[in-house]
Amino acid sequence: MIFSVIHKTTYNYANNVTYCHNLANLKPKTFVGQELLEYELEIEPKPTILKENIDFFGNSVTHFSIEKQHKKLVVTAKSKVKRSYEAQKNASISDECKSVTLEQALAKLKVLSPEIIEAKQYVLDSAFINNISKTIHNYAKKSFQKERSVFEATNELMQRIFKEFKFDASFSTVATPIDEVIEAKKGVCQDFAQVAIACIRSMGLPARYVSGYIETFPPPGKEKLFGTDASHAWFSVYIPGFGWIDFDPTNNQIPKNQHIIVAYGRDYYDVPPLKGVIYGSGESTLEVAVDIRPFKSENQQQQQQQQQQ
Repeated sequence: MIFSVIHKTTYNYANNVTYCHNLANLKPKTFVGQELLEYELEIEPKPTILKENIDFFGNSVTHFSIEKQHKKLVVTAKSKVKRSYEAQKNASISDECKSVTLEQALAKLKVLSPEIIEAKQYVLDSAFINNISKTIHNYAKKSFQKERSVFEATNELMQRIFKEFKFDASFSTVATPIDEVIEAKKGVCQDFAQVAIACIRSMGLPARYVSGYIETFPPPGKEKLFGTDASHAWFSVYIPGFGWIDFDPTNNQIPKNQHIIVAYGRDYYDVPPLKGVIYGSGESTLEVAVDIRPFKSENQQQQQQQQQQ
């Protein structure tokens, strides 16, 4: 499947901003099963400095600075992405992978191969997931026992979060502690992902944050409106010998073609779509519009128009 993704972020400032420096994590990744066919980043006002590099986690990050007065910043990322879940390494999760127990996984993580060392950084504390509480650990223990399959335990944890937590965009911010989220049992996709990561790390296993997009569908009989989608987040657990397996607790599913991956990190702090600093005063407002839909060639669009006529 080929998707067209447009992610538009608009900052409106009450007063002139004289200088800003920003990092953008908006460029989808390329790996076996996902190919970035086209990418364009439009920034208004035009940046004085613009450069792209690969960060510590292997993500494409754009650094840009604007060194002139402005009261509005608009950043628009346009991508065309080809997804083929069947081609991914873990598209068909084997019975052997599903049979690895927590006890076996922890033993294998003690072998210091390059791959294991790379994965074990995702067991350590991170900016938003640190000093993991007993509440989190006890919540995790309901699913994770030493003789139980890591895959089955993680799958059950995903299902529990989906069933027990309420999606509430008004409850949390990016800085809301995960202990508050698990106590209230509500939040948004980034909260659910970070609760799951904290639970898995509390058991000694590597877990990472995945930032990206998910294709959504309008209600039956309704046309999909432009800009009504949103960025999305889920998590991966590392199973020694088999690699990373993704889980989406917001939608209670293992991500497939409808999930487009932009970046990996330890938590949201590592991979927000945009972050930066400004020199200015006064309040600002933020507007975000995301649109994801299957890509149609000009011929396909013409055929659709002819059918509608």
